[in-house]
Amino acid sequence: MALATASIPEVEHIGDYQIHTWAARTRERRRIEFQYLSAKDLEHSLNDYINNFPAEFHQSEQARLIFEALIADASDNEPHAPAIEIFDNNIGLETTPPWEFVYTNELWYGEDVPPPDIKNLKSCGCIGKCDPRSRTCACVKRQQTFLKPFAQDEQIPCTWEGANFLYDKKGKLQFHGYPIFECNEFCGCDDDCPNRVVQHGRECIVSINNTPDKGWGVFAGPKKIPKGTFVGIYSGELLTEKEADERGKFYNKFGRTYLFYIDFFYLEDEPEHFVVDAYHAGNFTRFLNHSCDPNCALEACYINEANMRKPLLAIFTTCDVEPYEELCFSYYGAPDEDEEDKPAPKTASGDAVYAICRCGSKRCRGQMF
Repeated sequence: MALATASIPEVEHIGDYQIHTWAARTRERRRIEFQYLSAKDLEHSLNDYINNFPAEFHQSEQARLIFEALIADASDNEPHAPAIEIFDNNIGLETTPPWEFVYTNELWYGEDVPPPDIKNLKSCGCIGKCDPRSRTCACVKRQQTFLKPFAQDEQIPCTWEGANFLYDKKGKLQFHGYPIFECNEFCGCDDDCPNRVVQHGRECIVSINNTPDKGWGVFAGPKKIPKGTFVGIYSGELLTEKEADERGKFYNKFGRTYLFYIDFFYLEDEPEHFVVDAYHAGNFTRFLNHSCDPNCALEACYINEANMRKPLLAIFTTCDVEPYEELCFSYYGAPDEDEEDKPAPKTASGDAVYAICRCGSKRCRGQMF
């Protein structure tokens, strides 16, 4: 009897008329199994089909147009995202990057990775837009709670423009290196709430260009990209650490790895971390090259997920990016202050992944990873 009662929405009535409220709707939606993508359902048939084409096709304009169409088709969850163009710059033998991955802006959950935790997800009941100065908004409280230990840091004041959200009024990230808690699917606020940025997708113009000595890379379009702009999520397969370690051994041998371990500083006490692998599935962010003096950074962002070990990896600019400038981030993370000008440690491994760094910056450590 209790089980049957649990499946009935908690609703109010006036006489014979049912009152539909946002709170009742949210309670019912939380009871429904949350939909997510399974890596076992990744479809590679088109990639296999294209890869069987002769070399002449891969050197053709038609190949580029098809690749761009696939990117556009996968961007239906980014309604305001400008189209991404591909430029080979007459450098390589192919007009597109390798057809080795499924283009997607989503995370695909690998085997043994638990589904999104929405049961413990905190959601606000705000009406309209969230007020960043609110004392009752659950999302403000969640962001405040995490930042409170850092309130004594001169760079993290208790209040700033935009108050208690990490975004300012224009949707730009104000501080880097701290987890972002956006309003989620079960919040009552509108879609244009100032605390909804990553979930709306990329709005800046980028292109995928071939480079003389670093392979394919990502470049800004004809307009400057302001500091704190959301660029895109590092999408791909979400794996357990064990599975990622096994794949990493293989990737390292032939010098191509797209593994990103989710091991932010506040997760140091976790016994195991999850990993995003963009080798078999990913988007344009897999082509972001390394720089020892990067203009982008990966930030942890939580939306429809209460499990702190499984944030989205959101990429934001850390400074103004000039028109047609290359977008890069650091593959080994932000160095400590006393390590900033030191060369990269030498490794005894002969794996091809430990390549010479060609970022060209004055702070270059000489080696990636």
